[in-house]
Amino acid sequence: MNGQNRKDVLPSMTVDIVLKKDQKTGKLTRGIVKDILTNSSSHPHGIKVRLIDGQIGRVQVIHSN
Repeated sequence: MNGQNRKDVLPSMTVDIVLKKDQKTGKLTRGIVKDILTNSSSHPHGIKVRLIDGQIGRVQVIHSN
């Protein structure tokens, strides 16, 4: 799953996000979702989330646990 639909992203999921500072390079950061910050049902660049370590970015990959 690519993380563009809000219904696919749930708290406690493991995801790869792209941080604002890494958008040009596309470097991904892996973590566990704490909060979903995007209110709309979808977003073309990925749903914005806060990880449990406090980092904020857009979901690029959802990992099945």
